[in-house]
Amino acid sequence: MTETSIPNADQSVDEESTPIEATDDTEEEAGTGAAPREKKAPAESELFRQSEIAADYVEGLLDILDYDGDIDELVSGGRPVVEVVGGRLQNLVGQRGATLEALQELARLAVFRQTGTPSRLLLDVGGYRATRRKELAAVAKNAVEKVKEYGEPVRLEPMSAFERKCVHDVVNAMSGVESESEGVEPNRRIVVRPAD
Repeated sequence: MTETSIPNADQSVDEESTPIEATDDTEEEAGTGAAPREKKAPAESELFRQSEIAADYVEGLLDILDYDGDIDELVSGGRPVVEVVGGRLQNLVGQRGATLEALQELARLAVFRQTGTPSRLLLDVGGYRATRRKELAAVAKNAVEKVKEYGEPVRLEPMSAFERKCVHDVVNAMSGVESESEGVEPNRRIVVRPAD
């Protein structure tokens, strides 16, 4: 069996995580006397290359499964994106997006194997993520209303990193409330509470 691992595999390279940045406590590179190197965001051309690699991988999967779908590669919000559109694709999304999340991780692994760098690739099938984003905005607004009305924290159901990021974005845009994630995958959830 071949071992295929991505550095920091237990840490999701997903929507909820933040980009890796150089920290203030970085010392001079060990034994070289050189100043620390800052990690910079990949160029748009590199991000587009990542989306092309992932699109090729997804296209191969669609061929194996005998599914028809149009595949678009793009860069959006500083990350590579692959969108698959077509009929009969619901099986690629799965229950609450579980299959989609697994396919996204496989596509990220395909990118990693070719480039040697972890990717923040976002895969969407049949517009599932856009639809789910709207649903989650409503859930977040409802939680905020309850927190403001009763002054008590509200714990939401466990969510994927993508879903948590969507909720955090909505809550952080509102005054008087704050949100944080708690728990361990797959039961990690958001708590919305009054701001201090």
